[in-house]
Amino acid sequence: MEKERIICPVCGYDRLPEPPHDEHGCPTYVICPCCGFEFGFDDDSEGHTYSTYRKQWIDRAFPFFNAKKRPASWNVRAMKRQLDNIEAIDPHY
Repeated sequence: MEKERIICPVCGYDRLPEPPHDEHGCPTYVICPCCGFEFGFDDDSEGHTYSTYRKQWIDRAFPFFNAKKRPASWNVRAMKRQLDNIEAIDPHY
């Protein structure tokens, strides 16, 4: 059985280790290995929205935050395609 994909609402990375928020809507403080967004910190403490942080990440040319988890096939074209995953969780993206 395939593990459920947990998608980052910032960058579309589909292998988050846990959901950004728990069943009560509280942030889990998980950090996306791809874009580096920390749910509960970057949004709540730093005042970023997903779209503003996403724009900054794109403007920096899609840097992969955790080099140890960076897929061997990573490239900018793949990162642009990854953004399509956001539509699966946010149809208004």
